[in-house]
Amino acid sequence: MRSKLFVPGVRPELFDKALTGAADALSIDLEDAVPEERKGSARDLVQAFVTSDAALSAVKLIIVRVNALGTPHFEADLRAVVRPGLALLNLPKPESADDVRMAVAALERAERANGVDQPIRLLLNIETPKALREASAIAAAHPRVAGLQLGLGDLFEPHGIARRDTANVHAVMFALRMAAAEAGVFAVDGAFTDVADADGYRAEARMAQRLGFVGKSCIHPSQVALAHEVFRPGGEEIEHARRVVEAARAAAAQGRGAFLVDGRMIDPPFLKRAEALLAAAQACADPP
Repeated sequence: MRSKLFVPGVRPELFDKALTGAADALSIDLEDAVPEERKGSARDLVQAFVTSDAALSAVKLIIVRVNALGTPHFEADLRAVVRPGLALLNLPKPESADDVRMAVAALERAERANGVDQPIRLLLNIETPKALREASAIAAAHPRVAGLQLGLGDLFEPHGIARRDTANVHAVMFALRMAAAEAGVFAVDGAFTDVADADGYRAEARMAQRLGFVGKSCIHPSQVALAHEVFRPGGEEIEHARRVVEAARAAAAQGRGAFLVDGRMIDPPFLKRAEALLAAAQACADPP
């Protein structure tokens, strides 16, 4: 998931357009992008989309960000959008492992009510100081958790932390990435709101890529190409990854768990990285 394109839940004219665009994933928002008086109507629009033939037959990942646990909209959102076409449910602002377990219980109720047989996994937004401190426990709270997403705006702005200070951004990215690594889930970077600043987006994406994030969110279609540019594996990396995977097969046949490739010792973590890189390279080669 190199790129995840954000679409407000009140803009149904953009749903199908985004579905046929270049982004790896489409993320429809029922939370911050929807004013209070339009929550119900937006929910109906998103329900119609995720149950449409286009969504059900799509190759692209479809994600919906619902309203936070504890709001009057949370369970109604789940009843509406937890459908077979949904790839991930994006949960904003969980602050504890208990929050995640309560969200999973509600998700299971919605799945039973709507006849969803394949369990839907969670993408959790880390958006508060407490959530960042508890991120590893939050990520490990339930097997349904697939990944963590960084929300720098919500994390920084209320506390007067400079969003454009690279040291601030790096510190938080590193903390979230380590939490995700400890729990064995992926990390995806959040939005960069200055759409006109392509260099700023690219620089932040490169920082995320160097830290092992799988991709970055996009709030405008113009950012999708930037995300793909940064998170596209290079030729030498791909070739090395192929040699690692091939060597792993040979080593497994000989009963060896560690081996050398290009003079470097390879064990399971390096093999997993190589396999992930090859999957990303294949995604780049495939038509959107």
